Formats: sequence, C-alpha cells, structure tokens
Amino acid sequence: MAGSRQRRAVQRMPAEKRVSDIMRAARAVLAERGAHEAFISEVAERAGVVEGSIYRFFASKRDLMEKVAEHWYEETLADYSAQFAGVRGTWNQLRFIVHHHLATIKKEPALSRMVFQEFRPAGNYRATQLFALNQVYTQRVADVVKAAVRDGEFRSDFPPGFVRDMIFGGIEHRVWAFLRNEGDFDVSRTADAVTDFVYRALSVAGPEPADRVSAAVARIEAAAERLESLAPAAKSRAAGGKVGVKP
Repeated sequence: MAGSRQRRAVQRMPAEKRVSDIMRAARAVLAERGAHEAFISEVAERAGVVEGSIYRFFASKRDLMEKVAEHWYEETLADYSAQFAGVRGTWNQLRFIVHHHLATIKKEPALSRMVFQEFRPAGNYRATQLFALNQVYTQRVADVVKAAVRDGEFRSDFPPGFVRDMIFGGIEHRVWAFLRNEGDFDVSRTADAVTDFVYRALSVAGPEPADRVSAAVARIEAAAERLESLAPAAKSRAAGGKVGVKP
C-alpha cells in the first residue's frame, strides 16, 4: 500500500509542474500583451506543452487567467503579511498598506487591469475565490481603523468598512490614467498624500477654545497691556532727549 501511494505521488508531480509552468507562462504573456491579446497558443509554446494539454488543467482561457490572478493574490498576501507584522503606529500601518497597494499596481499593471476590469464586474464575482482573497487583502485597513478607534486615536463616527472602501476606491481612481497608459504616478508621494488625508480626517481633534472671539479679545487686551507698560519709559526717553537740544 505504501509503495502504491508513493507511485501515485510520483505520477502527480509532472502534472503539478506542468500546471506551474503554464501559469508562469500565462502571467508573462499577460504582462506583455494584456488579457485580451494573450493567446493560449503562445502560453503553450512558452510553457513547452501542446495547446490542447492546457485544457486538461483549465476549463478555458478565462479560467486560466483567474487562477493566475488568485496565485498573484496569494503571493502578495504572503509578502504583505510578513512585512506588516513589524510595522508599528497607526499612521505607519496605513501608509504601509497604501504604499504596498500602489507599488503592487505599478509593478503588475496588466494583472491589476484584468482584476479591475474583467473579474470584478462579473455577476458571479462574490462567489469566487478571487473575491474571498480580496476581502482578506483589504480587511487590514478596517482592522487598523478599529484599533485606532478603540485606543481613542480615531473618531468613531466613520465605519471601518467605509474607510476601507474610500482608501481602495480612491487609489483605484488615482491610478486609472496609469492603467490606461495615459499617465503615471509616484508611489511614495501618492502614499504620503493618501495616508495624510485619511489620518487627519479620522484623528480625534485637540481641544479648541469654546469662544474664539473671547480668545481673540484676550490676546488683543494682553498686547495692549504690554504696550501701556512700555509707554512711561518711552515718554522718559523722549523728555530726556529734549533737554539736550539747543535752540
């Protein structure tokens, strides 16, 4: 029995390697040509397999591309989680999340474009593994906001899910020109701007004067008192100056 299980495991290895090679080739073709221009024949050629063998493992070109996107998310989440564990402070954590997302889009525009334009609008998107992975990926923002609210650093009148949607929706809107090959963006400057905007909007404000007019009047009165205290000395100096003046 043990020998039989071992033989079956050995037989599975070539298939697993072919799947890995096909997905790697598909990702490369996608990066170069985009989802619409990528051809299964070219993927097969790069993977070193016959075109028909791809359909042994993937139901269609769309199924292959969806699996490539899922693998990308899994790869990104592994790297993301390992790095995030060492980040301390709310601003730094938000900035890390925003910067990581922007850097990922900048590095993989074809994959980002495919997910945003091809898979998310699909009617069955919420039932896919891709949707589940995206939920895990974006949940980190909500977790950071909840912790900041709990610690009294952030206001509690904005739901964490709303903040998450505003951040990722805002980033997506900002990078659309880049994804259409009509512009560019600076990852670090954009990350700083988004993080500052969100952090300032959510931060608990410091105590403000109850009556701004009274505070302004108090400052004016204090300045007037200082001027009055200087007046006698100024008169004495002026009088002393006149004594020495010749007619």
